[in-house]
Amino acid sequence: MQNIAVVTGASSGIGAATARRLAREGFHVVVAARRADRLEALVKEIGAGATAVECDVTSDDSVAALATAVTTLGGPVTLLVNNAGGARGVDPVATGSVEDWQWMYDVNVLGTLRVTKALLPALEASGAGTIVTVGSTAAFTPYEGGGGYVAAKHAETALVGTLRLELAGRPVRVIEIDPGMVRTDEFAVNRFGGDQDKADAVYAGVREPLVADDIADCIAWTATRPQHVNVDRLVVRPIAQAAQHKVHREL
Repeated sequence: MQNIAVVTGASSGIGAATARRLAREGFHVVVAARRADRLEALVKEIGAGATAVECDVTSDDSVAALATAVTTLGGPVTLLVNNAGGARGVDPVATGSVEDWQWMYDVNVLGTLRVTKALLPALEASGAGTIVTVGSTAAFTPYEGGGGYVAAKHAETALVGTLRLELAGRPVRVIEIDPGMVRTDEFAVNRFGGDQDKADAVYAGVREPLVADDIADCIAWTATRPQHVNVDRLVVRPIAQAAQHKVHREL
């Protein structure tokens, strides 16, 4: 029986790349996201090594249904990748949208909480569970115009650190991956409300920003180390980005 990995936010970007990579690593991958059509296409691409489950991480009922679907597959649930998240807007704090901030907190923080709670019993029962949460360098470095996202990612990393302490002595590893500048099809576009020009400007002149496959590689590497090895936090940036505010651009 294959080990089961659950990946949230799997309909695009890092989540989809991670699902493909974990399937190659031998996992049966449960891909979870809101867009069922995208998931079905991904499962068709991966083949028998994947199962699609439509899931909205902001809904308690939807997450409960995900947990039920996962357990009915019958195999040991050994890996959860909390990848669902996102950013909205670049308003300063003084004029920040409460609606955007609430959405970012619900998806990035409470979504991680809901899915982790729902799948933790199965992960622990496997005897060799791993929880990987995809955070951001925004989790520890504030920047102008990023208040809501920075606050949410700070909260998410606090959740992860607390969980690791609380699970000490139990057979579940807790890992955090914090990417810097990653160019995907949707993240920046969604942040700028669909404005492709503004999204493209984020990466203008940056030679080889990270891509989704780079982060999938990091996730797979940490998740496939011997079970006694816990990579607490892995920070990964493109070589052009020395720090949050230090980006080399070839213009």
